[in-house]
Amino acid sequence: MAGEVDGASGVRGGLLADPSDPDPRRVARSSDAVASVYGPTRPGYPLEAVEWLVGGAASVLDLGAGTGGLTEALVALDREVVAVDPVAEMLEELEIRVPGVRRILGTAEDLPVEDDSVDAVVAGGAWHWFQRERAVPEIARVLRRGGVLGLAWNRRDTSPDWLRAAGEIMHEPLDAAPSSSAPSVRVGGPFGPVESHRVEWVQRMSRARFLDRVRSRGGRSTAPPDEQRTVLAAVETLLVTHPDVAGDDELAVPYVTYCFRAVRG
Repeated sequence: MAGEVDGASGVRGGLLADPSDPDPRRVARSSDAVASVYGPTRPGYPLEAVEWLVGGAASVLDLGAGTGGLTEALVALDREVVAVDPVAEMLEELEIRVPGVRRILGTAEDLPVEDDSVDAVVAGGAWHWFQRERAVPEIARVLRRGGVLGLAWNRRDTSPDWLRAAGEIMHEPLDAAPSSSAPSVRVGGPFGPVESHRVEWVQRMSRARFLDRVRSRGGRSTAPPDEQRTVLAAVETLLVTHPDVAGDDELAVPYVTYCFRAVRG
């Protein structure tokens, strides 16, 4: 894995952030409609990755749960889940996506959860938004001794030419191939060494869903209407003219999920 990247551009809390990934708090608060689009358009998490994150943990706190992408996978693995997020609109969408999961308004820095109450704490695409010096002690407080902190982060693989072209239209920074630009995290005491794992997978979606994703990415959801229409029209044109995807009813979007875990001492 790459070395520590604290202090570099786009780095928050020890994790290299995807510069095209929106802050879910800002996206949700921009409008209720955008919050409802955010959830269905975000990539989920492959079960292989999530199972590696939590191991045998029975009870899991999903921190910065958003609209439930990671929560959904945890429920599929038959884990008891508590979803925590600071944005009510996000948790409302989570209830639609994963009905019946316990939801709590809260932040990583101030968890409304009892001491020593869960076997694992996970964060999917949220760790870089936390204030680590405050969040780490809080996470350690709610974890039982020997419990695991699991962090996951999706990066879209832009090696297919049509995806690179779409990124250029959206004015997204072009990352190097995921295999050569792996992120790195550090946690610190009272946690032990950070282990890492990666899972390559493909998300299949309709053209309409891909265009919804374009609307929700980065600053696109809050851009001026004329700019939004221009970008969407250009992406639509790309999808019907690029030889790699022209005529396809379903698009295959490749991802790499980077996983990290550390055990509470």
